[in-house]
Amino acid sequence: MHPYEEEPSAGHPPPVIVPRAEHPISRADISPNALKVLYRLKDAGYQGFLVGGAVRDLLLGLHPKDFDIATDAHPEQVRKLFRNCRLIGRRFHLAHVRFGMDIIEVATFRAAHTEVDEDHGVDEAEHRVLDVHGRILRDNLYGSIEEDVWRRDFTANALYYNIADYSVWDYVGGVPDARARVLRLIGDPETRYREDPVRMLRAARFAAKLDFTLHPDTEAPLARLAYMLDSVPPARLFDETAKLLLAGHAASSFGLLRRFELLPHLMPDVATAIAEAPESPGARLLRLGLEGTDQRVRDDRPVTPTFLFAVLLWPAILRAAGAPDGPLPADPQLLLTATDEVLSRQLRRITIPKRFGLPMRDLVMLQPRFERRSGRRALRLLEHPKFRAAYDLLLLRAASGEIDPGIAEWWTQLQTLPEAERVAEVEGQPAEAAESPRRRPRRRRRRRPAAD
Repeated sequence: MHPYEEEPSAGHPPPVIVPRAEHPISRADISPNALKVLYRLKDAGYQGFLVGGAVRDLLLGLHPKDFDIATDAHPEQVRKLFRNCRLIGRRFHLAHVRFGMDIIEVATFRAAHTEVDEDHGVDEAEHRVLDVHGRILRDNLYGSIEEDVWRRDFTANALYYNIADYSVWDYVGGVPDARARVLRLIGDPETRYREDPVRMLRAARFAAKLDFTLHPDTEAPLARLAYMLDSVPPARLFDETAKLLLAGHAASSFGLLRRFELLPHLMPDVATAIAEAPESPGARLLRLGLEGTDQRVRDDRPVTPTFLFAVLLWPAILRAAGAPDGPLPADPQLLLTATDEVLSRQLRRITIPKRFGLPMRDLVMLQPRFERRSGRRALRLLEHPKFRAAYDLLLLRAASGEIDPGIAEWWTQLQTLPEAERVAEVEGQPAEAAESPRRRPRRRRRRRPAAD
């Protein structure tokens, strides 16, 4: 029996301790600031463990971005050890030990059904026990390391590196699972998904991020329980979607959302549009956009939810506008109506903050203006604050086959010209290329007859 399969009730089984000579984790690969915290906890008589994703990544020869620590010291005790410490959290306090811009998060071992994001520590919104439907409801309690391990989602993320002797403590078979690149839930998968449906999204995220295969028992309930995502607060789903798609593995994450039948419960309109026309220009644009987002992350360039959601919703917007294969409708009002309808329905599932949703709407509504290439209106488009992002969306539309690539090439070339040549190029374009739909002629007011 794999050690993950049964959570102990009274006595906790001892961990499998992997000594330093049998694992590749070196202190040279651990943040010096994390080591300072670990050693000070140890010297003060407390337990100090590097935990979660950092241990997993080091075990696999990767370079973690965050180094989180777990200890038996309570938050107030941690604060007394570090003058550069600040406690955060309303109910379950976490200690943040700050070294300039570097923050080392220190969490006390926890019991009860605490929700832990194994790459980003404790989720403050999830300090709860179960209700009659199996969802988590109650505040956390402090516990022991043996209790703490059962609060984590996946075996490969439930590993503890002990600073006392540089060993790795493994209670749930995480070391062999990590080495086999298998993602396996701790405990009964259906029970764990019912406790917190967001675990289904985390399964997709970690599998994509780590290039792991889901264990058959972990994957089996996903499609059947996907409906439970419908009851997750939309604001929480925005955070999870951002983690899924803005961390450098968007293309593979999106593919897993479709494979596990989770996408219809996150983005119903998008799922419908892609299912109806998987090779349409809109579907191709979405794939190209996600691949481009991943490349930007690899190149350490900024990515934003504004552009991400424009890419994600584009197939649904085209479908709602009655043009699933393009081009855009000639009347901008039809495009505006379709955009607002799709965005309104999407907000019922995933909250998109206005600071992202409103600019995303601008990117969409700027697209018809690229097809009008003469007159002052074309020159003014170059000066629009959202021009660059809208232009990037235009390039994707051209690459997907939705519009004539010559349009994108023209705008690309125009940006390279000196100002005088740019004006001449725009003025040399046929007027009909820029004409917007004619406005209705104003009705002349009838003058009232003079009073007798």
